[in-house]
Amino acid sequence: MHKISRFFILVLLGLIGIQCAPSVENVVISDTQVKLIPAPDSLSMSGSFSTISEIRLDDVHFWNLHKSWLETYPIAVKLDTISSNLKMEVDSSLLPLQYILNIGADRISIYGHTFADIRNGFISLLQLLQKHERLPMLHIEDRAEFDYRGMHLDVGRHMFDIEDIKQYIDFLTYYKYNRFHWHLTEDQGWRIEIPSYPKLQEIAAFRKETLVGHYNDQPHEFDQTKYGGFYTQLEIREIVAYADARGVEVIPEIEMPGHAQAAIAAYPEFGCTGDQIDVATKWGVFPDVFCPNPETFNFLKVVIDDVVDLFPSSYIHIGGDECPKDQWKASEFCQDLMRREGIKDEYELQSYFIGVIADYIQSKGKSIIGWDEILEGGLHPSATVMSWRGTVGAVAAVKEGHKAIMTPGSHCYFDHYQSSHPDEPLAIGGLTTLEDVYHFDPIPKGLNLEQRKLIWGVQGNVWTEYMKDFDQVSYMALARMMALSEVQWNLPSERDYDGFLNRYVDHVDFWEAKGVSIANHLLDLDVVVRSSPLGSYALMRMPNENTEVYAVYPAGKSSLKNDSFYLEKDGAYSFFAEYDGQEGRQSSIDFKGHLGNKASIDLENLPSKTYAGSGKDALVNGIAASEKKYGGPEWLGFSGKDLIATIGFEESSELSNITIQFFKGEGQWIYLPRSIDISVSEDGLTYSSITAVNKVETEGKMATVSIPLETEAKFVRITARKHGIIEQGRQGAGHQAWLFVGEIILE
Repeated sequence: MHKISRFFILVLLGLIGIQCAPSVENVVISDTQVKLIPAPDSLSMSGSFSTISEIRLDDVHFWNLHKSWLETYPIAVKLDTISSNLKMEVDSSLLPLQYILNIGADRISIYGHTFADIRNGFISLLQLLQKHERLPMLHIEDRAEFDYRGMHLDVGRHMFDIEDIKQYIDFLTYYKYNRFHWHLTEDQGWRIEIPSYPKLQEIAAFRKETLVGHYNDQPHEFDQTKYGGFYTQLEIREIVAYADARGVEVIPEIEMPGHAQAAIAAYPEFGCTGDQIDVATKWGVFPDVFCPNPETFNFLKVVIDDVVDLFPSSYIHIGGDECPKDQWKASEFCQDLMRREGIKDEYELQSYFIGVIADYIQSKGKSIIGWDEILEGGLHPSATVMSWRGTVGAVAAVKEGHKAIMTPGSHCYFDHYQSSHPDEPLAIGGLTTLEDVYHFDPIPKGLNLEQRKLIWGVQGNVWTEYMKDFDQVSYMALARMMALSEVQWNLPSERDYDGFLNRYVDHVDFWEAKGVSIANHLLDLDVVVRSSPLGSYALMRMPNENTEVYAVYPAGKSSLKNDSFYLEKDGAYSFFAEYDGQEGRQSSIDFKGHLGNKASIDLENLPSKTYAGSGKDALVNGIAASEKKYGGPEWLGFSGKDLIATIGFEESSELSNITIQFFKGEGQWIYLPRSIDISVSEDGLTYSSITAVNKVETEGKMATVSIPLETEAKFVRITARKHGIIEQGRQGAGHQAWLFVGEIILE
């Protein structure tokens, strides 16, 4: 057992007074020792153990599905169709999505509203078997909050073999997910075999090379190695059958009309220019999109015919996101089509495109799901909206009477960093911690009862630009998948994060024992630096009150008695937690004091909740923001807003220079400010502009703007004006650019 896990278990045992027991018969078991994820609605226990020494299962289906697991549990499980002690029955009197699990003295029974609900009860039994050598006598009544409980996996950027995909489906099964959203086509690779179009396999499935490092690294470098592949139709049938047997519906995604460069590289006639292009070798949004001409629609209908044949799901995801309109605007065919059909703009043209495909899919007895951009230009009557750009898309969809699936980037994108620690592997950016995921409320505010019912479910997304192998996928996804399963199963008022962590530790042990890569940061310290009239100080969240926490700093090393530590000298500081001789990862900061450390700061415009860093103090706390990534405590991100920061001193102070950090990541829609203005005041009411910077530039990912001053003031106001709407031809065209601000150094 890992020391972190042992630590939490020993603390728990100490709390309930059963650290030592002379024999298992004398142990009284508590419900706190039942480590189920997601936590059940209702759990009652007799406090005793069952006398069951082996489980005799008469269901050949469940035995065949889970044999490899069942044969490894502490309690023997065997197939016995004659003298079973495990009863499983459908009980239609139960509520939809409900199951009951009862473990008695010598028998186990599982009831569910449907067979799928029985399976969820069986999974709860499997989770009990992972830990207990003797089963506790208990009664569970449980019901999922949402019908749609999904996880997504992108295989367009990096693909994984079928055994990896099966492992991913095992993860979903173990945490009671019931939908697998399989993202099969992208600019960087087409992954589904379509025999009628052999160039998809010969050309679209392979790219000549792949970007090395992060997209924001300049200049771009490539590995000069051909990459790619595709899943044969036989392999796809194998995956679909594997998932179906485990109660997981596979929903395929065929991207259109954007994210289509790989297909157009194989068949240029499906684009608007007819030019020969390559499969994309880097990440992002590209101008080559499907043209709404008869040839393209005929092609896509053949693809859909194959998809319908391969996937029994009632839904096909058609993408619909991030579709640049430049080529449509320049296309004589598109402009003629718009005039003939009375289409007023290119957004309505996208709606027209999706409508043609949706009608065809509907003729096959299926419906479409699309990302929230399918709202633009008008929503097809059969469409379900997957809301990823916050919750606005979901609100708009349900108000029109459509179902919505909640998957906002702020809580459900598992390609984001999950820790601000510098040792985390390369990721796309952002920061979505285990706790962020756990506290997500999927029901947007302001909906009435009927609209709330149209929030169909919740999904986590795994985009694989920076995940080259399946170990990286499981490291990035599995822990947060556990947290999201409780979001899908329980309302916010029913959740308990500390209780979740207690259960989570045992599940980490379980997967690590199986050799699965999983993130576990429970001994990491979450350190933020605040400013105050007394100066800057480090504030940290302790993993547990029994953990020793140390600070290493220019003057020495100290064991901390509380959760804060003043930074009195410039230099490097490190903080780490220790238990039983094992150290968590060190959290290090480099402090450089300046006049702003003891000043107050106010912001006229608040940063986005997703990128609020450690708060406004982060701008003047003496800690430079990282050039490597814009997520974390030291960067503040403003969406479509200017930075207007007012810094106040206790008395008028001489100022010789202001230095400001800005992040540049145009691939993530992050732009430098158009201009900067510095103004000063003595009363905090009337300000005079004293200098301005009319152009901010940088060759790299961070601009450090140094502005000389010769002034004395009590208040300083810094205004950094946003870039505004992103221009056509660039990633995020038509959307507001982000403005990311790091440290403001006053000297």
